[in-house]
Amino acid sequence: MAKHLALAFSLCLLVLFQGSLASRQSSQRNECMLNRIQAREPDNRIETEAGRIESWDHNQDDFQCAGVAVQRITLERNGLHLPSYTNTPRLLYVVQGRGHLGMVFPGCPETFEESEQSIEEQQQQQYQGQQGRGHRQQGRREGQFGPQGQQEFEQLDRHQRVQRIKQGDVIAVPTGATTWSHNDGDQSLVFVTLLDVSNSHNQLDQNPRRFYLAGNPQDEFNLQGQSQWRQQRQQGQQGQSRWGQQGRGKQGRTQGNSNIFAGFETQLLADALNIGQQTVQQLQGQNDNRPQIVRVEGRFDFVEPPQSQREERQLQGQQGQNGFEEVFCHMKIKQNIGKPSLADVFSPQAGRISTLNSFGMPILKFLRLSAERGFLYNNAIHSPHWNLNAHEIIYVIRGTARVQVVNDNGQTILDDQVREGQLFIVPQNHAVLQKAMSNGYEYIAFKTNDNAMVNTLAGRTSVLRALPDVVLANAYQMDRQQARNLKYNRQETLALSSSRSFQSGRQWWE
Repeated sequence: MAKHLALAFSLCLLVLFQGSLASRQSSQRNECMLNRIQAREPDNRIETEAGRIESWDHNQDDFQCAGVAVQRITLERNGLHLPSYTNTPRLLYVVQGRGHLGMVFPGCPETFEESEQSIEEQQQQQYQGQQGRGHRQQGRREGQFGPQGQQEFEQLDRHQRVQRIKQGDVIAVPTGATTWSHNDGDQSLVFVTLLDVSNSHNQLDQNPRRFYLAGNPQDEFNLQGQSQWRQQRQQGQQGQSRWGQQGRGKQGRTQGNSNIFAGFETQLLADALNIGQQTVQQLQGQNDNRPQIVRVEGRFDFVEPPQSQREERQLQGQQGQNGFEEVFCHMKIKQNIGKPSLADVFSPQAGRISTLNSFGMPILKFLRLSAERGFLYNNAIHSPHWNLNAHEIIYVIRGTARVQVVNDNGQTILDDQVREGQLFIVPQNHAVLQKAMSNGYEYIAFKTNDNAMVNTLAGRTSVLRALPDVVLANAYQMDRQQARNLKYNRQETLALSSSRSFQSGRQWWE
C-alpha cells in the first residue's frame, strides 16, 4: 500500500512539474505571438559632455520575443566611453568614424608594454629630431632609471591589446569583459550595440545591465520605466543639470546610480588596493559628476604598434585546446564587413551582402551571435526569406526601404518604409521582404545564432527552385509552364535586381 501511495505521489509531482514547465514554455512562446511589429527609433537618451547614449525600449513585445536589447552610442571628438562590462554577450558595429577600443580578458597577459630600452630609443630619436615609434607616455626624462631602476621599470605602461577600429568593423565582446573606447578621429564615432539578454551566459534576469568602473553613470536602459530623454525635454533641463546629481551617503556608499567602486567602504577599498583614501575617493567619483562619456583633455597616449606597420592577430583559436591563453586571449574579436572586396553576394545591378559567422570569427561560436551587412542599390530587392534558426535585428544605416514581415498565419505584421536610424526585428521563421527605395538602402543585421541560416523564396537557391514542377503546379493550381517560370525567372540569389535598380544606384553608394 505504501508503495502505491509513493508511486501516486511521484506521478502527481511529475504532472505538476510538467505542467509548470509547459506553462513557462507557453509563456515564452506567447512572447513571440506578435500581431504587429514597428520600425522604431531610440526611446531613451542620455546626453554627456562628449557624446550620447541612446537605447531602444527592450520591454516592447518584439524585443522580448528576440530576447535582446540595443543601444546606439555616439562619441564626439576626443570622447572617452568609460570602462564598463555587461551581463550579456555583445556584438558591436561601427557605423561611422574611427578610434580605439580596448578589451580586458580576465587572466590574459599584458601584451602591450613599454620597456626601458624603448624609452631610451625614443629619447635618442627625439634628440635627433626624428619621430618616435608608436605612442609613448609623455613626461619621462633621461636619468629616470637610478638605483631603483628595476622598481620604476615595473611601473612602466603595460596593458592588454587595444584594437584600432573604423567604420564597417564588427566587434565581439564576451559577457563580463571590460571595454572602453576613444574617438581620435575628425568626426563622431558611432556604435550600434546588440546585447543578447536571453543568452545562457546571462544568469541574471532578462534586463540588460551595464556595470561601470568609473564615472557617475545614468540609467542607460530606462529600468525605472520612464524615458529620461522625454523627461529632460519636458523639464527643459540643459547643460550640467541634465546629468543629474547622485545622492551620496557616508564612507563612499551612494544612494543613486554610480560606478561599482562607489558601493564599497572607502577605507576597506583603500586597504584592498593598497592606496590612499584620496585616490579611492577619485575611483568612487565622489567629486566627479560626469556620466558615461567624458572629454579627454590634452594628449591621449598609450603603448600601441605604429599604425603604418600594424599587423592584426589572425589566430582563429586552435581546435586542439592548447590552453586558455592560446585559445581565448589571442582569439580574433574584430572583422570588417563593410569592404566591397569582402562581399559574399554581389550583383552589379542589385548590390552586395556580406555575412560574418563563427566560421570567419570563431569567438562568435562562444557568443552564439552573427551579423550580416547589406548594400542594396536603388530599387533593388533583398530576396524574401526566413531565418531558420535565429531572430534578426536590423538597423538601417543609410537610405530607405519598403519592408514587410509576415507571420505563420499569413498576416502582415510589419508593412512600413524604414529609414536611417530606425531598427526593426524579424522573429525566427517569419518571412521578410525588403526593397530599397530610390535613394538606396544600407543595413546591419544582428542574428541570434553563430551560424544563422536563411531560406529564400525567390532566386536560384530558393525553396521554390528546389520543388518539382508538378508539386508547384498542383499546390498553386497552375500549369507546368507557369510552374517553370516561377522556378527559373530569377537567376540571382539574395540580392535581386529591379528594372530601375541600376539607373543611378551604384553611384549613390560608391
